[in-house]
Amino acid sequence: MSKNITIIITVIALLIIIVLSQSIYIVNETEQVVVTQFGKPVGNAITEPGIQFKVPFMQKTNYFDKRYLEWDGDPNQVPTKDKKFIFVDTYARWQITDPLQFFKRLTNERGAQSRLDDILDGETRDFIANHLLEETVRTSNRTPISSGTISEIIEDSLSQIEVGRKKIQNMIQEAANHEAEDLGIAILDVRFKRINYVEEVRTQVYERMKSERFRIADKFRSEGQGEASRINGEKERELNTIQSEAFREAEEIKGQADAKAASIYANAYDHSPSSRQLYSFLKSMETFRQTFDKETSIIISTDSELFKYLKDID
Repeated sequence: MSKNITIIITVIALLIIIVLSQSIYIVNETEQVVVTQFGKPVGNAITEPGIQFKVPFMQKTNYFDKRYLEWDGDPNQVPTKDKKFIFVDTYARWQITDPLQFFKRLTNERGAQSRLDDILDGETRDFIANHLLEETVRTSNRTPISSGTISEIIEDSLSQIEVGRKKIQNMIQEAANHEAEDLGIAILDVRFKRINYVEEVRTQVYERMKSERFRIADKFRSEGQGEASRINGEKERELNTIQSEAFREAEEIKGQADAKAASIYANAYDHSPSSRQLYSFLKSMETFRQTFDKETSIIISTDSELFKYLKDID
């Protein structure tokens, strides 16, 4: 008898435990719960953490994440407004803001990911197709640091940005949120992870970039050669000025010396007959030294002053 009572008590205890386990559920800080009965939502969503109760066996709890969730799209080939085909890889962050509406429309996160694929891929394709390639790559206009004609070349090669990458991403996010406003979710951020040309266009773009850089390099070389020519010209001009100034000063000094020497010779010449003879002799010797060398042969008259001194030497 006591054995049967023990079994009954054990069974009752197990049933109580099972009923309690089916009646109590816990919601933590990162979760939110929608309770359903026979597949239909019952009451409001539970968003606050704590211990909650439900009807056992009849009601079911559906847990949803309260944190920011990740959406990572597949790279898609998209044409831009200027008919350039590019691969665009996009990612986004989203959050379940209305669990009850989310459950009604999407059921679970897998359904939400599939729906986001349609929304974000479609909006990305539409906005990129309505803008130029430069708009999707750059956020703002650039001011070249270089100066002169090089700056003009670089500035001409840069298209002016009116919208820019950041605004396009914001427009995609805004349009996607508008389309998903009745899904119980909010798209918090949309970004382009990577943008690249398709293989057919990439080679042509690289060649165009190389050609542009070669053109800029040629301009740098021509400017450098022009500057070098200017510096060399100034150097030659300054060198010629220095040389001409030095020659002028040398001639002035030489002229002053010659004048002084002539004055000395004149004073000596007028002083006495012997001085005049000495002056005449020295001038004749100077003439010999400047005019003749060991291999020179001359024919002079016997009346020449030079011959007089040569005769005296013999």
